[in-house]
Amino acid sequence: MLFRNCAGGIVFYGNKVLLLKNEKNEWVLPKGIIKGDNVPSKVAIDRVKNECGVDTKILSTAGQTNYEFYSISRKTPVCNEIVWYVMESNEATCNINKELGFVDGGFYKIKDALELITYSQDKSIVNLSFKKYKNLKREM
Repeated sequence: MLFRNCAGGIVFYGNKVLLLKNEKNEWVLPKGIIKGDNVPSKVAIDRVKNECGVDTKILSTAGQTNYEFYSISRKTPVCNEIVWYVMESNEATCNINKELGFVDGGFYKIKDALELITYSQDKSIVNLSFKKYKNLKREM
C-alpha cells in the first residue's frame, strides 16, 4: 500500500464554508499531498489558493482524517492521511481551478454544506471545525 501524507483547509467566511465539487461529482474540501520537506500548514494554504483562488490564514489545527482507495493508474491501494487546519478568508469570492478537475465550488452555509459533502469524515471535521471556529472568533 502506498501511504501519502496530505494537508488541507477547512475555510470559513462567517457562517459559510468552502467546498469543491470534483469531476466525480463529489463535494470535498481543498487538500493536497505534502511533497519533500514541505510544511503541512504551507501545503494547506497553497492548495486552497491553487484549487480555489482563495487567500486564507490559519487559525488552528482541526484534526486528521484518512481514507483508502485503489489507484487504477498506479495499480495499488493508497492510504491518504490528511492533517486539517481551521482557516479563515476575508472574502467569499473564489475562482475554482477547472484545470485541476474541479467543476464547481464556493462558500456554502454550514447547514447546506453538511448536506452537500460526500464523505462522512469530511462532514464530521467540518462540523467540529465550525464549532472551534466560532469559539476562536469569540475569543478574538
